[in-house]
Amino acid sequence: MVTSQVIRLGGNLIIARLLMPEMFGIMVIATTVSMVIHLLSDVGLRQNIIQSPRGNDPAFLNTLWSVQIIRGFILFASTLLIAGFAWFAQVIDLWSANSTYAAPELPLVLAATGFSAIIYGFQSTKVDLAVRDFQQKKVVLAEFASQLCGLLVMLVVGYFTRSIWSLVGAGLVSALVMTLLGHVWFSGPPNRLHWDRPALKELVVFGRWMLLSSAVGVLAMNGDRIWFGGSMSAGELGVYSIAVLILGALQLGMQRLVGAVTLPAFSEAARTHDTARLQTLYYRFKLVFDLASLFLCGLFWTISPLLIRLLYDDRYAEAGGMLAVLSLSFFTWRFTVAHQAWLALGLTKYQAMDNIIRAASLWVLLPLLLAVGGVNYAMWGVALHALPTLVLVVYVNRKVGLFDLKRELVVLPMMLVGVACGELVLGLANWLRII
Repeated sequence: MVTSQVIRLGGNLIIARLLMPEMFGIMVIATTVSMVIHLLSDVGLRQNIIQSPRGNDPAFLNTLWSVQIIRGFILFASTLLIAGFAWFAQVIDLWSANSTYAAPELPLVLAATGFSAIIYGFQSTKVDLAVRDFQQKKVVLAEFASQLCGLLVMLVVGYFTRSIWSLVGAGLVSALVMTLLGHVWFSGPPNRLHWDRPALKELVVFGRWMLLSSAVGVLAMNGDRIWFGGSMSAGELGVYSIAVLILGALQLGMQRLVGAVTLPAFSEAARTHDTARLQTLYYRFKLVFDLASLFLCGLFWTISPLLIRLLYDDRYAEAGGMLAVLSLSFFTWRFTVAHQAWLALGLTKYQAMDNIIRAASLWVLLPLLLAVGGVNYAMWGVALHALPTLVLVVYVNRKVGLFDLKRELVVLPMMLVGVACGELVLGLANWLRII
């Protein structure tokens, strides 16, 4: 998981020197649209397989696989409709000429990117079974292989064409490789079309709150790009995407690691009603995740401008300040472990509530801060909009016996350790005349 994010960052470092920032800005909108429509219809298929007592039942798995395929075609059709709207909006000059939404390449890129929904729709449930059975190594290797294939396509096409299609092609190839590996390399019952009413009923019961959570969560996770797409040019959004990419790679890697390890472990303890074991596992995992998150929060607050200066050329220099502000989100990101515990306990409604608070906070703050001080002010809203969710985290964790104030407070100085380490790095860079 960490390796796949390193590959993603490494590929971006190379391709950023081959492509113009405007292309990254357009791609940000395309991937955001794809993610939005995916999460608007997310009923927690993978989480249901991991959490459900029927997670090994072929009838249950094949029913969920059938639902997944249907969902993939619906998502692709939805993307085509959005691409058509994007084209029509450009024809009638709905957007400002400086807006990313006015980029002429956007409609076709949207349509092509959306085809990944069909590819992922055929992803085998064997991958989910591997996560459930703690075979994370195999999943990581498959993701590594798919990322590597996508990277090679991106670099080769990017080198010869210098076009945005290198980014589009990389995503499609990566999805195709992962789907093929899921069917041919992973062990488990082969998938076939099947319709089991009890399985569907369980999916509805489990997934109704997941659907609401994902639908609202997508507004919280992607609201910044939706608003900034109309407030920034494609080039400016491309620079912003670099800061988001670095932060996102770190957080996504941590999230996948936590999800792959903690959710199966928490779910096993929850299924056996072993409260003591669940508490022990929770505090153990959360301590490590807290220390890592708070350290990164302090470190990136200080070294982000230097990091961007070292990794990218002058066209992306402004991403340094953006990354420093956005890194403050690590403070609330550390409660991802609590969310996994909620899922294991079947408390998906609280996950939905958490995302509702995030979305409401972000969508109130961003337009207000954009009107008051522009993008620079709005960046702070993106970084800190999740703070109100801490009230819910405390309430739910106390309710399920997973809250200890002393444990929450004792880790906070790690953020200062991160700042101190960052200052040491800056001092060393200044001594070596890197700055």
